Amino acid sequence: MNLRSGPVGSGAPASPGAPASPAAPVGPIGHLGRDGPVGGRDGRVGAVIRTRALTKRFGPLRAVDAIDLKVAEGDVYGFLGANGSGKTTTVRMLLGLVLPTSGVAEVLGESMPAARRTVLPQVGALVEGPGAYPHLSGRANLTLLDASGARPSRATNRRNRVAEVLAQVGLDPSDRRPTRTYSLGMRQRLGLAAALMRRPRLLILDEPTNGLDPQGIQEIRRLLLELNRGGTTVFLSSHLLPEVEQLCTRVGVLDRGRLVLQDRLDVLLRPTGLVAVRTPDAGLATSLLGPAVVHVEDDRLLVRSEDAAGLNGYLVGERVRVVEVGPYRRDLEHVVAEAVARP
Repeated sequence: MNLRSGPVGSGAPASPGAPASPAAPVGPIGHLGRDGPVGGRDGRVGAVIRTRALTKRFGPLRAVDAIDLKVAEGDVYGFLGANGSGKTTTVRMLLGLVLPTSGVAEVLGESMPAARRTVLPQVGALVEGPGAYPHLSGRANLTLLDASGARPSRATNRRNRVAEVLAQVGLDPSDRRPTRTYSLGMRQRLGLAAALMRRPRLLILDEPTNGLDPQGIQEIRRLLLELNRGGTTVFLSSHLLPEVEQLCTRVGVLDRGRLVLQDRLDVLLRPTGLVAVRTPDAGLATSLLGPAVVHVEDDRLLVRSEDAAGLNGYLVGERVRVVEVGPYRRDLEHVVAEAVARP
């Protein structure tokens, strides 16, 4: 099991300024299993990921700037940000691959990286690009990954589980082609299969739909939702807003290393109490509605009102030509843009 930056779950600690040194790779980054409860009554913890003032500097660059993440058990958490915003560095710190400059990171109720030996066997991870032995098949890579783990499965159970996770991610368990012949999307699926091998309590995925076509993205979305319904918490790092909006229950937004927004998605996208009106008579409509108009841009108005039909009737009765009217709802793109724009 490997990352390009080092093995998750190896005993070696990360260095203060760089990822852990890689061991010989044995397959795509994987998951490291469900070997017992961590923290809390009945093995449940209130927050499966929590950070306090987590900071990482690379020389003068503050890549991650005092962030306070909280991911509750059962969440599908979307960790959003542009490329270079610090998402992958944060994920690496959560997994113990990079040591923080300052601050605290807790995963499954335990401090990381100090508790990596007990925490990482319960975490499945896919960070950046998955790795694999190129001359081996996907099945052989997963078999070797499991056999080399701290708590390998019995051979019969391993064969069955490898076939199961390959089928789960849409790969043929009987395919014996070496992974060097795989497309980018197939390699991404194989990395996800490795992360699922031992039924993790927590999945940490960095851009998991990278390289997938639209059908593949839908299949992975359905799989993640199914796993979440079965009790797996999902932490999904992505820059794809539509994907996060369809999948996640809670989001955090990182901008230039700062966590500028964190809340439940349904709260962020709740009704605004505004009605959007489009009319070529924007000036007349504005004069009629007075202070109820909160924003005007070209032929579009935002009006404080709970009754779109009543507003339409009033404007039409005053000879305002209404082209379009309806409740105004912000999408995630608008929410993120507003959060990033704040000083």
